[in-house]
Amino acid sequence: MATFSIRSVKTSPFDGQKPGTSGLRKKVKVFMQANYLHNFVQSTFNALGADKVKGATIVVSGDGRYYSKDAIQIIIKMAAGNGVRRVWIGQNGLLSTPAVSAVIRERVGPDGSKANGAFILTASHNPGGPTEDFGIKYNMENGGPAPEGITDKIYSNTTTINEYMIAEGLPEVDISQVGLTNFRGPEGQFDVDVFDSADDYVKLMKSIFDFQSIKKLLTSPKFTFCYDALNGVAGAYAKRIFVEELGAKESSLLNCVPKEDFGGGHPDPNLTYAKELVARMGLGKATSEQEPPEFGAAADGDADRNMVLGKRFFVTPSDSVAIIAANAVQAIPYFSGGLKGVARSMPTSAALDVVAKSLNLKFFEVPTGWKFFGNLMDAGMCSVCGEESFGTGSDHIREKDGIWAVLAWLAILSYKNKDNLGGEKLVSVEDIVRQHWSTYGRHYYTRYDYENVDAGAAKELMDNLVKMQSSLAEVNDIIKKIRSDVSKVVNADEFEYKDPVDGSVSKHQGIRYMFEDGSRLVFRLSGTGSEGATIRVYIEQYEKDSSKTGRDSQEALAPLVDVAIKLSKMQEFTGRSAPTVIT
Repeated sequence: MATFSIRSVKTSPFDGQKPGTSGLRKKVKVFMQANYLHNFVQSTFNALGADKVKGATIVVSGDGRYYSKDAIQIIIKMAAGNGVRRVWIGQNGLLSTPAVSAVIRERVGPDGSKANGAFILTASHNPGGPTEDFGIKYNMENGGPAPEGITDKIYSNTTTINEYMIAEGLPEVDISQVGLTNFRGPEGQFDVDVFDSADDYVKLMKSIFDFQSIKKLLTSPKFTFCYDALNGVAGAYAKRIFVEELGAKESSLLNCVPKEDFGGGHPDPNLTYAKELVARMGLGKATSEQEPPEFGAAADGDADRNMVLGKRFFVTPSDSVAIIAANAVQAIPYFSGGLKGVARSMPTSAALDVVAKSLNLKFFEVPTGWKFFGNLMDAGMCSVCGEESFGTGSDHIREKDGIWAVLAWLAILSYKNKDNLGGEKLVSVEDIVRQHWSTYGRHYYTRYDYENVDAGAAKELMDNLVKMQSSLAEVNDIIKKIRSDVSKVVNADEFEYKDPVDGSVSKHQGIRYMFEDGSRLVFRLSGTGSEGATIRVYIEQYEKDSSKTGRDSQEALAPLVDVAIKLSKMQEFTGRSAPTVIT
């Protein structure tokens, strides 16, 4: 058994180590500066307090992006230096963000131990590689992201840090091999437990869904399937779940080998970046000779996001969560006793609101950030939730869960087709969505992202939108000059949320313009980029008339899009004549 000593290393603060809603994200070269990662990790241990760190069991893993392997070795040594008792690591350092949450909540170690928290090494859907992004965030013992009280403390500590603790003489741990390694330090034994990345997560999924009925669908000759992991960590789960457990053909998996640079691509599951899947599903610019599969899905780098597609058909994330909620009790055994409530992030379309009202469910509208859903779930108030940025989940864990969402859709498809697998034509993804629209109405919805905008210009644009809210009469005059066929604004505000569980108030969560006919414009600055600012514009039109729910989305939204761009003076403030991404 190797022994180690502990030493204190002098350091000084770095500017800008403020964790956003999803931790700290910067370019790899920033993280590789001497002591940069060390400072953040020590500041996190200090924020948690010695009583929560000494003797603790922590998980350290992530999406496998470039610099992860180095970071894991550093964190192992610092954990030992701070009196942590055990570090758990997914084989090869790979654990999806939802799997980390599941491991914290469900896994029992060889000695009966349970995890107290986790460092997750991911920058989510941002690109990876030596010149791209790296990220780190801390999750708590409920499996969810650290609340603001902790992240504020971490940031405060990074501004005053002058030393960190680290183990000396601790050899590198081989994280490619499953097994337990024991070390001895000044405070006693220290263990590193490398375990199979998929076991705990697969076990949890099998307890939620009826794998046998999904397998009947996936092995039916009429049903074709395609799953694209975009070379992210979802690849560590895809073969095991879809091929080995559910019987899909291995040829139905695309880009399912995790790579440090995500194969040079952008691991963001949307119509812009998941090009190969989009083409295979018949939604690309070029028409394919082959008949597209019945169902397609993609994941982001850390597998917490998802995109769901039918044959030549895109399902918006806002519709997806509403459809899952509407069908969950019938199609998913985990929910057979009923839903406790549903929730969406403020910018997400109101499709879920209509379902909640119709089914008489508790409903919550929260700021962007999964921790707000986590609070509701911990209090037993919410079962299914989602956000427009391709995040969907439930109270089985405290993170959004991309593979769970795909299994939920497969469960709904298998339920709708349970008496139909021998019939002529299966009920398709498009059939399910169109039936939903005819029942609940359709929320035409799009999002325009302006990425890496000058931060000063972005702030001026947002300040101007707030200032304009003081006179809605003037706003409506401006709108009428832009488009006379757009309804008038009846309410406008900056979204503020009072948490019904802990009473905390979150201010400045996005700027809203609400129209008389139920339409909405929402403007937000996003904190998920590593450079510059991202302005997100959300445009939504509600249509109750079932004869009008089949229109082309961009055509239905064109008047409101025109209003959003001109009302906000996007080009004047940012110099951008077009968005970086349209979803």
